[in-house]
Amino acid sequence: MCLPWAAAVQREPVLVAASSLDGMSDSSREFHKPVRRPAELFDRVFPAEDPAEVSRVAHTTAHALLARVRADPDGTVVDRLVAFTDEHGIDDLAELWSRSPAKTLPGALWRLYLVQLMIHDDPRTAALLYERGRAELRSADDVVAGAPSPAGPEELVSLVDTILRGLFEGDFAVALERAAAFCRVQAAGATHVADDYEATEPDRASAFTTRALRLSDYAADLTACAALWRRDALS
Repeated sequence: MCLPWAAAVQREPVLVAASSLDGMSDSSREFHKPVRRPAELFDRVFPAEDPAEVSRVAHTTAHALLARVRADPDGTVVDRLVAFTDEHGIDDLAELWSRSPAKTLPGALWRLYLVQLMIHDDPRTAALLYERGRAELRSADDVVAGAPSPAGPEELVSLVDTILRGLFEGDFAVALERAAAFCRVQAAGATHVADDYEATEPDRASAFTTRALRLSDYAADLTACAALWRRDALS
């Protein structure tokens, strides 16, 4: 099984930014793999014929990829890795990593990319939730995450991509902690927006509540992964 990121590292440097997809020609789009970015990605389940083998490959590829890129963090390669899901979708990554336990390296990478997809899919809602969470949350999470004030849609997209770059170029544990803080701010915003809709649009309120709970879980998982990484125990 070949990890698509490995192919991205090996091929000739071609950077496809998230913002450039709208400008692609019709002929380019004809060969473009459909991008899957619905919020329901959080709940997708991907089958595996041999769970033990998938787990082994998931752990091996995650560690090999991270070690290789961090040993020689070429800027062009990192750019392609950060933008990879925008260009190709996430089905192949999902097949490898979606079933990994939360407190593992592939599990952490999977959660980080789901968060990235959520922000890229609907940056306006993400910005709304972030600003609401920033106002309501009484903690340093906003400072840790590092978003500008105010944080509009473009700023949120840039922030989540910057956090992902930190996985390959900076302190891995710090990148995980920034992502966890980002998730907590988003979760707080989603919780309070859900309260706003509770009386008039209960279905929408339920959707935001579910989003808040999932983001809170991800924040806890990523924080735990950061602690494990610092002890050289993130498997």
